[in-house]
Amino acid sequence: MRIAVDAMGGDNAPGEIVSGAIESVEFLDEGDEVLLIGPKEKLESDFRELKKYKGVIRVVDAPDVIGMDEPPIESLRKKVKSSIAVMAKLAKLGQADAVISAGNTGACVAAFQMRMRNLPGVNRPGIAVVFPTFEGPVTICDVGANIVCKPINLYQYAVMSTLYSKHILGIEEPRVGLMSIGQEDAKGNEIVKKARELIKSDEKLNFVGNIEGRDIFNGVCDVAICDGFVGNVVLKLTEGLVDGLFKAIKHELMGEKVRLAMKFKPVIKRIYKKHDYNEYGGAPLLGVNGTALICHGSSVSRTIKNAINTSRDYYVKKVNDKIMDYLTSSIVKDGG
Repeated sequence: MRIAVDAMGGDNAPGEIVSGAIESVEFLDEGDEVLLIGPKEKLESDFRELKKYKGVIRVVDAPDVIGMDEPPIESLRKKVKSSIAVMAKLAKLGQADAVISAGNTGACVAAFQMRMRNLPGVNRPGIAVVFPTFEGPVTICDVGANIVCKPINLYQYAVMSTLYSKHILGIEEPRVGLMSIGQEDAKGNEIVKKARELIKSDEKLNFVGNIEGRDIFNGVCDVAICDGFVGNVVLKLTEGLVDGLFKAIKHELMGEKVRLAMKFKPVIKRIYKKHDYNEYGGAPLLGVNGTALICHGSSVSRTIKNAINTSRDYYVKKVNDKIMDYLTSSIVKDGG
């Protein structure tokens, strides 16, 4: 399997990205190859240790870089040799089996859609993020790829996220919840109401009905469905809340006696690890005709290593084939 990794994507590129690629080597199978996409001369000059991994890690030249704050479409047009554009082209040509980037999310979504296209039967792809909760992992889709959804998009997100949760996270019958402003059937806008009927009409989905934001962390569902606008707000709010909570705990502990603070330190570390998004690597762009993972902009080496492992799992378990089989046999074909 050939896994293309954007060496220049993210706040900590290229150092943490390259380190993550190197750390992943021990988990690769014979014949697997990691393609580091970025300015070849710079990467090979700055990271001379890459020579040790010849045959396993290969640098593919991409001299341009799309910044995190650059307009996605315009940047892709102007920077055709950017790392994101090059890796998407490799996937289109069949020269990469998976693509991974912690770079500009909008540019990644646009490039992967334009080059890789959608799976047959999929109207719009969605980014699925796994939230580690006390009750277990919850997959939320969409968190930013499609901010103006139709009911059919939300239904397809429910299908794709269910299959991802089942085959990658190991949840046998994922419970699907549709995010709304209340659990009652009558709550929500027209898009949510129509999507509810579509999801409910598919008896193969384990639909639990409308859910509210707090239900994500209360063990009510394993999959939460929403449009990209709502999902992105939930994602960023949760990130800020978790970060603030751990800062508050650390501040309070620092005010206690040293012995007491040291006693709680390993406990805090265990809790943080259980709720650390880096453990899940990247978020799959469900619905594109290929394996594509988008990582957090602040990704570190561990994130990239885990993203590479997740991409291998996704590819080997043929999740895309399962999505296509499901949607082609589904009675729900349209919904406005």
